Amino acid sequence: MDPADRPLAIRLEDDDLGYTRIVWDGRTIGLAEVQTPGDTATIGERHRRYLAGEPAQMRYDDQLPRDHWDPAARCTTLDALGLDEAVLFPNYGLLWERTLDRSLPALLANMGAWNRWCGAVRDEGGGRLHPVAHLSLRDPDWLDTQLAHLSAAGVRLGMIAPALVDGRPLSHPDLDRCWSAFEHHGVTPVFHVADQRRPFDDAWYTDLDRAFVPTLESVFLWTAPALALTDLIVNGVLERHPALRLGVVELSAVWLPMFVLMLDGGVDFTTKLNGGPVAPLSLRPSEYLFRQVRVSSFSYELPERLTHQLGGRDILMACSDYPHSEGTATPLPDYRIDPAVAPALFHDNAAFLLGR
Repeated sequence: MDPADRPLAIRLEDDDLGYTRIVWDGRTIGLAEVQTPGDTATIGERHRRYLAGEPAQMRYDDQLPRDHWDPAARCTTLDALGLDEAVLFPNYGLLWERTLDRSLPALLANMGAWNRWCGAVRDEGGGRLHPVAHLSLRDPDWLDTQLAHLSAAGVRLGMIAPALVDGRPLSHPDLDRCWSAFEHHGVTPVFHVADQRRPFDDAWYTDLDRAFVPTLESVFLWTAPALALTDLIVNGVLERHPALRLGVVELSAVWLPMFVLMLDGGVDFTTKLNGGPVAPLSLRPSEYLFRQVRVSSFSYELPERLTHQLGGRDILMACSDYPHSEGTATPLPDYRIDPAVAPALFHDNAAFLLGR
């Protein structure tokens, strides 16, 4: 982080009970912890002990695997997983965006620090690692500068929130220059599960004070990206920006067939009822989705069946969520699909988002 901004930095601090906490401005955002694919119960027990004031059973620094932070070690892990390349999202960046939202300088300073690190990871990964930048549309000038630096560093993906931007929808005319900047610099905006501005009022989230992930957030995981994509499609952003590509990752895919049905049907109905469309579109609404959006699908969602339900439109991507507890250390066997017969799922759609 720039030296002048260091007072705004998120920090990792050890407490007297042996827990390492993610802290900003005197507030604990969450725990710094190591996760293991398939082992959510251990995390739950750790959170229970923390909330009960019981000592930590293991120190964070003593258990952090090298491949969680060292690009060379992660490349070795890719070999073990049978993968050629991988897209890498922020880890703790998934936890702090909504907390820092109250301070735009702090938000942008911490995002900028992560984005510089992305350039280093991209360089040290030898073309096998594709780190995802962390971006905000709240300051278009800052965004344009960040995108220029990221593009020069070879970073082609940037996580943004599928949420209102200071009360404005993503399709607002004031934000059109942001979408132009993504196109110009060749960086693809991607939605990913994270603690960002929510689609529902906070009153609905009844377990906020004690939950690592609010239950309602998990049940309605798909709502925010579906809302954001609808806004961008029906208000003509994807019509005006045909070179803009969008990714949806770790937000499930089982909702897509219903979404396509409701998207086309809802626009058809309201166009007739209201005497015209929200914005002039040269394509069916779903055609913008198929043309410009790619969505990750977990193996248990049966992506082959979803592709069939989508009329054979191949927009799905394989994902592992490694090394999170809800993820997997055996991604290829989990899908039970030969990558050679499903190139879009295992390679082509990710390559599309990377601008190849």
